[in-house]
Amino acid sequence: MEALFSGAVLTGGASRRMGRDKALLRISGRAQAVVVTDAIVAAGADRVVAIGGNRTALAAEGLTVVDDRYPGEGPLGGILTALGHFEDSTRPVVVLACDLPAADPRNVAVVAGALRDLDGPAVAVAVVGGRRQWMHACWTPATAPLLLAAFTDGERATWRAAEVSVGSGLRILEVDGSVPTGFYDVDQPEDLPRGRLAVGSSQDSADLGLGQ
Repeated sequence: MEALFSGAVLTGGASRRMGRDKALLRISGRAQAVVVTDAIVAAGADRVVAIGGNRTALAAEGLTVVDDRYPGEGPLGGILTALGHFEDSTRPVVVLACDLPAADPRNVAVVAGALRDLDGPAVAVAVVGGRRQWMHACWTPATAPLLLAAFTDGERATWRAAEVSVGSGLRILEVDGSVPTGFYDVDQPEDLPRGRLAVGSSQDSADLGLGQ
């Protein structure tokens, strides 16, 4: 069966609150960026790339790394880089943050499937607890110029860039997050013990050097 989407993992964040690179934190023996990449692949993506971050270290984890075209400009710049990387493709692109230790292929498949057979600028974003999860969304290639226009105008928040783009024809499709634990994100060391429950490994705290 032909793959219907591609994927990208945002790995270029500063990780200031964590104090170390979140993309390389080990979850059950694997770097978080690899956990997220594997979830996207398991959902059916044909290609997955890591956007930004430590190229050498990420490549050593077996990831294909693409330099962020807008380093230091936040997730929206990473999303634009991902869409630009796949600009020769007509397939939508699933873009996830790297700090989802329990990323689930079922959630990825839901957002990707929502854009099947849709033309024009559209984004499918998971909704959990009434909140849109913008770092777990799927974008059609046609969204790129709309997001770039908002970015050029100074917008850096992904949700605001998307909402502004509605006036230019962007369709926002909300989809239910079928596996809520898959959206749990790890922003600081204190988050990981709770996140460990979702991943099911007591080794996660040890990998971070945290007490039990």
